Amino acid sequence: MSSVLICFAVSSEATPFKRLLKASHLNDVQVLVTGMGRENASRAAAAALASLTPNLVLTCGFAGGLNPELRAGCLLWAGASDPRLINCLTLAGAREAKFLCADQVATTASEKARLRQTHSADAVEMESAAILQLCHAQRIPCATLRIVLDEAGEDLPLDFEKVMGPGREISPVKLAVAVVMAPGKIPALIQLGRRSSAAAMKLAETIAAVVKAWRGAPPT
Repeated sequence: MSSVLICFAVSSEATPFKRLLKASHLNDVQVLVTGMGRENASRAAAAALASLTPNLVLTCGFAGGLNPELRAGCLLWAGASDPRLINCLTLAGAREAKFLCADQVATTASEKARLRQTHSADAVEMESAAILQLCHAQRIPCATLRIVLDEAGEDLPLDFEKVMGPGREISPVKLAVAVVMAPGKIPALIQLGRRSSAAAMKLAETIAAVVKAWRGAPPT
C-alpha cells in the first residue's frame, strides 16, 4: 500500500508532527524515528523501506546553521529532483540549501565556521544523506526538509557529543551530570529547549503542508 514516510532522528523532533497527524486527515502517513547519526538512519530507513512502498519520503528535523545569513527558524530543503515535490516544498515556505551530513554535532561557532569554509554548506545535520541515498536507489521521490535551530554564530550551551550513549542517543544520566557540573548553563539550556519546541511545531506544520500539496499535485 502506497504511503508517505516521514523520518526524524529523535522523538523531540517528531512529537509535534505525530500530534498534528491525530487531528488531521493525513491518512497513511508513517512516522519513523531513526536515531541519531548516519548509521542509525540508514539501518532504520532500510528496514522501513523493506516493508513499505512510499510514494514520498521526507527526512526532517533540526539543522545547525553554517551560512551566517540564515536565521533560526529558517526552513530549508535539499535532495528533491521531482518538479512536483520542489514546487510543494517552495510553496510551503522552504528554500533550497546545501546540507552537510556530519558525523558529530557541530557545537561551537568556530567549528561551524570551519565546516562552512571546508564544505561550502548552508546547514549541518547527521542523517539525511543516508536516507536520500536509499530513496534515490529505489527511485522514491524524496527530500530533506529541516529547520535551522541554532545559527552559525551561536555556540550550543553544551557539547552534546559528550552526553551521548553508545547508540548515539542523549544519555539522561550524562546530561544530568553535565548540568550539575555547569549550573550556569541551565538558563541557556532552558532557552534552547523552548526554541526547540517552537521549531518542531513550525516544522510539523510545514511537513503537513508539503504532504497535502503533494497529494493534491497532478502527476507528471
